[in-house]
Amino acid sequence: MQQTAPYPLSPSPHSPLQRHASGPRARTARTAGVRERLTRRLFSRPTRKRPTIDPTASIIATLTGAGVAGLIIFGSDALRHFDWVLLPYAMASIFCAAAVTYRYTVWLQRPPTKRYWYQGWRLFWQGGLLRNSVMLGQQLFDNFATQRFIANRSRVRWLMHVCLSWGGTLAFAITFPLVFGWLHFETPADDLHTYQVIFLGVKVQEFAVDSIAAFLSFNALNISAVLVLIGVGLAIQRRLTEPGTISLQQFGNDVLPILLLFLVAVTGLGLTVSARWLSGHGFTFIAITHAASVIAMLLYLPFGKFFHIFQRPAQLGVAFYKRAAQIDRQALCHVCQEPYASQMQIDDLKEVLGELDFQYQFDPSLHYQDVCPPCRRRLLARNQGLTMPYAGDPFADTEEPSPPGASSIA
Repeated sequence: MQQTAPYPLSPSPHSPLQRHASGPRARTARTAGVRERLTRRLFSRPTRKRPTIDPTASIIATLTGAGVAGLIIFGSDALRHFDWVLLPYAMASIFCAAAVTYRYTVWLQRPPTKRYWYQGWRLFWQGGLLRNSVMLGQQLFDNFATQRFIANRSRVRWLMHVCLSWGGTLAFAITFPLVFGWLHFETPADDLHTYQVIFLGVKVQEFAVDSIAAFLSFNALNISAVLVLIGVGLAIQRRLTEPGTISLQQFGNDVLPILLLFLVAVTGLGLTVSARWLSGHGFTFIAITHAASVIAMLLYLPFGKFFHIFQRPAQLGVAFYKRAAQIDRQALCHVCQEPYASQMQIDDLKEVLGELDFQYQFDPSLHYQDVCPPCRRRLLARNQGLTMPYAGDPFADTEEPSPPGASSIA
């Protein structure tokens, strides 16, 4: 056994860990006293009541919903190009935008997220705008376009996510402008063989009816549906074969999103099949089912697993945070004086813990986070050892000897 220097965080001689009276009665009284103090602290502490509805998030969400409605009116030329058959889609989209904004605002108000958000933007503007813009573009390409972080885990999962993300992105990019009346097609009176694409009142493209551009434009939603079905098939295969996924999956968070995507994609393709090859048979039923499934997905989007689509961009600031932490001044452990993390990270962690009402402050000059994890484990084991008997039967009603000195470490 090697004798080392005393730990700065060792209990004081007057703490409950160092008060060792003799006899079972003293131990019982001491345990009852500690239990009484803990009970008084837990139950006498005033509880913080949080409002059911966040007022700031409610205001921002209301403004967002009103803004989307205003954009629909403005972009459709005062509803001139708005298709009233698509009104349920538009109403569901407005609600979805407001609900996503509400939850996103509440999420950003959480102390850890708020701290990452603030530090990410601060580091982006202070670390060289050009260099950080290039890094941000690279992060967008890796995390959204190619999703390489998933490819490192599994090629099958990567293919599944790429098909779902690109298929969904393509579908939303086409559906929302059509539903909002921002995008419509016109045929010149003197040339019925040509289509003109009008976006926000401006002609952006013109192509012949039998051209490749026309084929891709009119079948873009079908292409996106096929991509989504490939991703859904891989997701179902994974959730039926991987033991770890089967044991952890939940219906509302894991199975329901897949069912909604499957229903939207299948009914969307069913509309094309009915119109082209079945002479319109069953088109009304398929259209109603498709509308119901799309609206259900829009209503589910702010509250379920799909919400991570909106969370992911905000997490790009973590890359700037990690880069700054590598070159920042390192914090030294208060016990072993070895570096263990960046000082910026330790300071942020102290602030966040205080906002979460976790009080780890020993005294005004010493915080629990000032100690590195290995030293925390050694201190925990040592202090637990001080509470145990050191000779004889630990359950015997005998006097317990004095523990070893505070400076004795194994």
